[in-house]
Amino acid sequence: MHRVGTPGFPSPDGVSSPEEAGHDGAPHDASPAAREAVRTHLENVLPALRSLESQADRLADWGVELAQRLLSGQKLLAAGNGGSAAEAQHLTAELVGRFDGERMPFSAISLHAESSAVTAIANDYGYEELFARQVRAHGRSGDILVLLSTSGQSPNLLRAAEAASRLNVTTWALTGPAPNPLASCCDDAVAIDAISANAQEGHLIALHAICRAFEAEVVRKGQGVPGPGADRR
Repeated sequence: MHRVGTPGFPSPDGVSSPEEAGHDGAPHDASPAAREAVRTHLENVLPALRSLESQADRLADWGVELAQRLLSGQKLLAAGNGGSAAEAQHLTAELVGRFDGERMPFSAISLHAESSAVTAIANDYGYEELFARQVRAHGRSGDILVLLSTSGQSPNLLRAAEAASRLNVTTWALTGPAPNPLASCCDDAVAIDAISANAQEGHLIALHAICRAFEAEVVRKGQGVPGPGADRR
């Protein structure tokens, strides 16, 4: 049942009353400052996309390499902080589940997702050691570690990259503008020349592009069925 509040007051479930909304049920018109903020944000997305488009071949190479490694029994590890952690977990979900087509599940671990391990390591060894210790626990030669950071300066990610290099784990970085420490210390990097929020949005598109290339290679190897988005133009 649809409920609305008393005029001038919100309903208990937060739905605006007709008097609080515009004639079409939408909220009152946004202020000029809010409209300008949205326009500016969307305009800033375009340079991020152009920066990403210039690195499309690298993203395709990553997707193919990832497919070849995972089909051979290696795994993917992923890590980030804050919004980048959410994107790292999104990547692993696409690999364990699926992105578009049908194929076998693949081994992919988000290093921030296991709350007991995260809090125990941070408490006993410090936050900077949070991911490095898990890399040493889970990483094996031939695995891939994807690290996401808009600043490219997160100490816990730098430590993780260092730990991975000692184990012969391949490291890929998704960062904001280069040069930055994380891009420099990883085996390969996609650096998006944009402010933090737009770089992070670009990272999600980059991850989807990698997944698209990944599944195309899995299908090419006869290990999957293409999904509805595979050939869509």
